[in-house]
Amino acid sequence: MDISLIIALLALGAAVGFAAGLLGIGGGMLLVPFMTMLLTAKHFPREHIVHMAIATSLATIMFTSISSVRAHHARGAVLWRVVRLLAPGILIGSWIGPWIGAQLNATALAMSFAIFVAFSATQMLLDKKPAPGRDFPGPGGMLAAGGGIGTLAGLVGAGGGFVSVPFMTWCNVKIHNAVATSAALGFPIALAGTLSNIYFGMKTPGLPEGALGFIYLPALLVISIASVMTAPLGAKVAHQLPVASLKKVFALLLYSLAGYMLFKAFR
Repeated sequence: MDISLIIALLALGAAVGFAAGLLGIGGGMLLVPFMTMLLTAKHFPREHIVHMAIATSLATIMFTSISSVRAHHARGAVLWRVVRLLAPGILIGSWIGPWIGAQLNATALAMSFAIFVAFSATQMLLDKKPAPGRDFPGPGGMLAAGGGIGTLAGLVGAGGGFVSVPFMTWCNVKIHNAVATSAALGFPIALAGTLSNIYFGMKTPGLPEGALGFIYLPALLVISIASVMTAPLGAKVAHQLPVASLKKVFALLLYSLAGYMLFKAFR
């Protein structure tokens, strides 16, 4: 890996870590489009670029989520009861998501990423107020919700915050608690999704040197080192921003990245 790519990945990792702490999105929504750009510029096999960007993004979340959630937990913002209820479904869904992704070509995968992200951004930007009495569903509903969150997150290489944050705010959870809890959910999503991407990627021919399944190990190492250092800073800033501003940042970031991946799908 040349020095220019290392520098670019360090900068990307720093931004990803900050975003993970700030928005509870695991950094994946930011990492996948920019990793796609970098791997394209370095002439990686075109048919594997999006798959590798998504898989590597998911793997980095194992490290950024731990760093981010420690900062949020110190402020008492993580709803651990919600984490326990969603985690079983998330583990199942996060294994299934990469399997679905392995069946799709690069164009279909990029389009899926763009559609899911744009939908999530719209839900957040509309800022619809939930019914005052609405609460979380029962155990079966939480299992299903976790399965849906995990499947989508595993498919597009994100920490699940683009689904779990809107879901929790819809259930009358305050945005800061939703972001913090989403950061905690990032670890089971990343763990199951990473193992799934290794398993299904090992069967794929033509992957470049340094790849373990669909995961590009050199990028994982560099990005993780930088992101772990900046995630606590993002978490600190998150607790200083007003709710309305945090929602706008979340939505606008997702829109811009969805636009790039849609462009990539048809290019």
